[in-house]
Amino acid sequence: MSAAKDKAGDGVITRELVVANKVGIHARPAAMFVKIASRYQCDIFLEKDGEKINGKSIMGLLMLAAGPGSKLMMEASGKDAAQATAEIEDLFQRKFDEE
Repeated sequence: MSAAKDKAGDGVITRELVVANKVGIHARPAAMFVKIASRYQCDIFLEKDGEKINGKSIMGLLMLAAGPGSKLMMEASGKDAAQATAEIEDLFQRKFDEE
């Protein structure tokens, strides 16, 4: 489900996240993601098909059009990046509480 990398101690954590819920990231899952991301001071970015967005932007997240099975690369950097990453990974594993 996810691949972990911590780039040479520079505090950047990357994860590959797979959208596993049946309808993908629509308004409610996007809002859940942004709510979690916004609680942390770290920077969070998501990338899909070469499009990179700020993970704290609901509009950016919706514009990724991440349907079921989509693979997203998440990059988090900052002092609380590990905690944010863990909580976001849990959200994806729970399939955004939709199933």
